Amino acid sequence: MEHRQLGASGLRIPVLSFGTATFGGGNEFFKAWGSTQVDEARRLVDICLEAGVNLFDTANVYSQGMAETILGKTIKSRRNEVLLSTKATFPMGTDPNAYGSSRQNLVRACEDSLRRLGTDHIDIYHMHGFDARTPVEETLRTLDTLVQSGKVRYIACSNFSGWHLMKSLSVSERHGWARYVGHQAYYSLANREFEWELQPLGVDQGVGTIVWSPLSAGLLSGKFRRGQPAPANSRLAQGGGQGPQVPDELLFNIVDALDQVAAQTGKTVAQVALNWLLQRPTVVNLVIGARTEEQLRQNLAAAGWNLTPEQVAILDAASETSPIYPYWHQRSFPMLQL
Repeated sequence: MEHRQLGASGLRIPVLSFGTATFGGGNEFFKAWGSTQVDEARRLVDICLEAGVNLFDTANVYSQGMAETILGKTIKSRRNEVLLSTKATFPMGTDPNAYGSSRQNLVRACEDSLRRLGTDHIDIYHMHGFDARTPVEETLRTLDTLVQSGKVRYIACSNFSGWHLMKSLSVSERHGWARYVGHQAYYSLANREFEWELQPLGVDQGVGTIVWSPLSAGLLSGKFRRGQPAPANSRLAQGGGQGPQVPDELLFNIVDALDQVAAQTGKTVAQVALNWLLQRPTVVNLVIGARTEEQLRQNLAAAGWNLTPEQVAILDAASETSPIYPYWHQRSFPMLQL
């Protein structure tokens, strides 16, 4: 399994990680993602480790802590073999201080995650979203304290806009605090808006991209076809989808191109879609999920090979969409682009 440097840090992580949002199924939303319990989760973790995937991604909000608890039980005897990534910010109760990125919430959330995971440290700690109510200085000072205490090794963010991330990096630099070295972001052939602002920022500032929902909630799995109803067992059909609506014509043009490249490579549609992402600037890791062993093994086979430049060009053309302002204007002056 190929490993890449996580942004401007010394940490090397595998190009694929296993996402545990399917663990637990603690409410109707997460049941649509999956309801994997400890024994099955342990088997999936074993398959990942056998393939060289030793990074496991979770969040406190996944099934309100159940995913972290299940993951902690599966890696209890092999903590030194794995890297753990978890997140905070989203609500964990009705207490008005049980969400956000304040010092009050982050210290408590970190301690709770450590307890559920059964570990003394978190390797990558993400802010799951940007908290506009809390001063950026308070959030980053708290995260730096968690790093200095040894409870957190590296910090990252998720779902930030360009100015959120750039302001945070500037504050960290000004005070000499730990900085975000990764950004977990929504990105796929069907959703390329990440390229307009956040990708150039990542290149310029040394922030590595960890991609969530790289198959666009299953739309690029190969199960969705022109003129056919959505599969009844899909996450989207069961109410667990996330992300903006993808116009049918765009989606099926992309699927047609994926079919073309899949036939050339002997790979599946999903494997081609994942491999395309692994060749994009700043992309360090893809978070793959799976409800079954077969699905996991197929996704793992997306790494270890590369599309040709010609095949990448086919997929680029099929998935291209017109950018919003000011990005369409900036593209008129390519010499000014990073």
